[in-house]
Amino acid sequence: MRILLVEDDPTVAGFVAKGLREAGHVVEHSDNGRDGLFLAASETFDTIILDRMLPGGIDGIRLLETLRSQNNTTPVLVLSAMSQVDDRVAGLKAGGDDYLTKPFAFSELLARVEALTRRGKGDGPQTKLIVGDLEMDLLSRGVRRGGQKIDLQPREFRLLEYLMRHAGQVVTRTMLLEGVWDYHFDPQTNVIDVHVSRLRQKIDKPYPTPLIHTIRNAGYMLQPEAP
Repeated sequence: MRILLVEDDPTVAGFVAKGLREAGHVVEHSDNGRDGLFLAASETFDTIILDRMLPGGIDGIRLLETLRSQNNTTPVLVLSAMSQVDDRVAGLKAGGDDYLTKPFAFSELLARVEALTRRGKGDGPQTKLIVGDLEMDLLSRGVRRGGQKIDLQPREFRLLEYLMRHAGQVVTRTMLLEGVWDYHFDPQTNVIDVHVSRLRQKIDKPYPTPLIHTIRNAGYMLQPEAP
């Protein structure tokens, strides 16, 4: 796929562009907001990776808002060292489809970019999530693995949905607390461990290949292969 990278840090830009090209993607790079906006508005890209702090008189937020005002719907991953909740919220409200903070693992960036591209190619709202032989129907609220129906409690369904939407990515406890429980603080309980254990009993234990993997000192990852 064709990716526009708007990043002024030459080290970061070189690292990301090299990795994307090695993964088989075509990368166009701009090191300032003005040229980045021109490229984004005048050419067709599958995804845009956009830094927030840019020279050229146009920062990432302004660039993003301008694109959306022009009805440009290209998926945008905001990449920034600005990691506070308000910073992430601002990036998403401006029209970003995802937000990744620096420093980052390239594998996570690649997974997020590819997920955005798949989402952007859809003809309508996403109604199914599929990871390996696990399938979730968002309309009927049904879950099946290998064709077998799995009954989940509402919180288990929400937890699994979050993990499936972030398949292939490390999901931290903080991400789960905010995304599944709507907590913006750590309640200092084992609520996550309990629910993940229950979920594993239902979607992993009866099957030969586990999908939920514990990433030591980091969190969890849902994917068909062991990370």
